[in-house]
Amino acid sequence: MTLQATPLNAIHRALGARMVDFGGWDMPVNYGSQIEEHNAVRGDAGMFDVSHMCVVDLHGAGTRAFLRGLLANNVDKLQTPGKALYSCMLDDKGGVIDDLIVYFFAEDHFRLVVNASTAVGDIEWIQSRNAATGSGVTITPRRGDVAPAGAGKLAIVAVQGPNARAKVYQAFPSTQPADALKPFNALVVQDPQMGELMIARTGYTGEDGFELVVSAENVAGIWEKLVAAGVRPAGLGARDTLRLEAGMNLYGQDMDINTSPLDAGLAWTVDLQSERDFTGKQALVAGGQKQTFAGLILRDKGGVLRAHQKVITAAGTGEITSGTFSPSLQLSIAFARLPKDVAPGTDVQVEIRDRKLTATVVKLPFVRNGKALVS
Repeated sequence: MTLQATPLNAIHRALGARMVDFGGWDMPVNYGSQIEEHNAVRGDAGMFDVSHMCVVDLHGAGTRAFLRGLLANNVDKLQTPGKALYSCMLDDKGGVIDDLIVYFFAEDHFRLVVNASTAVGDIEWIQSRNAATGSGVTITPRRGDVAPAGAGKLAIVAVQGPNARAKVYQAFPSTQPADALKPFNALVVQDPQMGELMIARTGYTGEDGFELVVSAENVAGIWEKLVAAGVRPAGLGARDTLRLEAGMNLYGQDMDINTSPLDAGLAWTVDLQSERDFTGKQALVAGGQKQTFAGLILRDKGGVLRAHQKVITAAGTGEITSGTFSPSLQLSIAFARLPKDVAPGTDVQVEIRDRKLTATVVKLPFVRNGKALVS
């Protein structure tokens, strides 16, 4: 099978990146030391090529009404241009088709950023719902492999860390207006060299920073200027340890089409209070929350927490969905779905190979803005 490649693929290879198949995409897992890349994001500034994710632009007078019914979170929270919202998109049974970010730019223009491996299915689902509801929304994917003829192809670079924003300003003075951006907001500027540049104060690491959306033709120039400004390239390995420390779910591991967002720690992204109806709402109301989604810290020596390991509690069994060794905490950490009555502070047993090791249930996240929140 031929893997898809982002517009930065040749640059990753020139930098000596170790490339892997990530959901059908040829992506860098690291450029040498995954730990150093992780620490660069926590202590300075690192960047990730996330151009395998897919921008989808929605245009038309009925866009807001369409998104009210499509997404579990309520787009009526978006009233200021540039404001962003994290949400799940559900099927009729309340399962998570994808988790995504929606940006509001105008009443006739919203932008979604969806996950890489689900993008094709997401687009088909959105188009089918548009047809079924007669909303008349124009749906335009902007990733190279799915963009229609004539649509500009876009790429995304995430710059993250305590010095990330300052280094973006250094590399691109045109982005200085973004200094006033609050978290989960975006704006669009015109850069003299890079053209239209969307700057979103969002990310997937638990650190401050920007996600930069730019023409695929110009993304190499973005990358090279950020390297010159002292931003360290980082791969999927560091991205995974960072997002785990930050308590951020990964689609396909921590939730999927067979998982309710209420059982994946994502109840805060679901609006069940307003009278608004949305796809999957009836199933969520009828089913309710059945499990607790929480963090684990391994207390015993001799193992590392990994996905699919069994968790034994006094209230029944659970399962780890994601696990790793945390470079920031120097401890093994994990996410787990547990029986509903298991509370933070509870000690549980995790089956690792043929041993049962003690772990403690904790509230997520583990790390935020470089600071440990658990011990």
